[in-house]
Amino acid sequence: MKVDIYTHIVPPKYKELVASKPHTGLAPLDYISIMPTVYDLDARFRIMDRYPDVVQVLTIAAHIPSDLAGPKEALELSMRLNDEMAELVHRYPDRFAGAVAVAPLNDIDAALKELDRAINELHLRGLLIRVPINDKAPDLPEFMPLYEAMARYNLPIWIHPQRRRDVPDYAAETHGSKYIIWHMWGIVYETTVAMTRLVFSGVLQKYPNLKFITHHCGAMVPFFSGRIDHHYDLAEMHQSPEDDYKRGLTQKPVEYFRMFYNDTVTNGNTSALMCAYEFFGAEHLLFGTDFPYDAQLGALETRGAIEAIERMAIPDSDKKKIFEDNARKLCRLPL
Repeated sequence: MKVDIYTHIVPPKYKELVASKPHTGLAPLDYISIMPTVYDLDARFRIMDRYPDVVQVLTIAAHIPSDLAGPKEALELSMRLNDEMAELVHRYPDRFAGAVAVAPLNDIDAALKELDRAINELHLRGLLIRVPINDKAPDLPEFMPLYEAMARYNLPIWIHPQRRRDVPDYAAETHGSKYIIWHMWGIVYETTVAMTRLVFSGVLQKYPNLKFITHHCGAMVPFFSGRIDHHYDLAEMHQSPEDDYKRGLTQKPVEYFRMFYNDTVTNGNTSALMCAYEFFGAEHLLFGTDFPYDAQLGALETRGAIEAIERMAIPDSDKKKIFEDNARKLCRLPL
């Protein structure tokens, strides 16, 4: 069995609810009309039939409710979405191993209540946040109750990056990002920034059992991991005591980065997976495909991710951890 930890869906009833919502500068909602496997279950199952040993963990595609609406409506949308996600898992247990909750992140008190309902009543397997969170950094004090709650639930937080297409690549430009740089490279950068903020703000120091799952295999971190301690050791030589970035950390910064869990979405790049394997270790990698975002409506990346992991020069026992065991343990999935 292979558990795909990072797949995307817009459930049919929820799709109708958000069809008229504004796009702002984020990834537009209208793109789902050309990606039927993101909302059409029959189309999705036809692709999944090609990989009968793969079951999916569902996350919402494109936006979460608090990207689209104010606090009151975001709560209503979150509840409707969480209900439909749980319904899909209950109805199709042979297809979906679990689903991930959303919460109205523009109202933390309401978010905590909905999170409790989603996990304890609906049995969803964690929380999805999109960073930046309504243009805010993920390490702000207002989000600490969420992290405390997720540490208590002992379930992971999926980090999904987002970046505005209407923000220029260079300050001197007046129009939006060119050549889809905002998506191609921007979201990888956003993941890396979020990880760095969570490390140096002390979130992982304060909640050492808190588990984050990054998209795109830890983004820039494993490839540039040598820069982490080097950079902050060098900065330490020149900074004043009040600018001590390591204040409150009891380990070297790089060790906190190793605490993140990471999907295998490298678009079939085995060398990238080996880089992440050497940095994070087998226990912190989880099979993930980014389904259905490819030119074959999900088939290309599913096949590519499987083949890339199979090509890794690692023990079969570690491949099994990546394909299945880590996801089951992390999300407390039924056997």
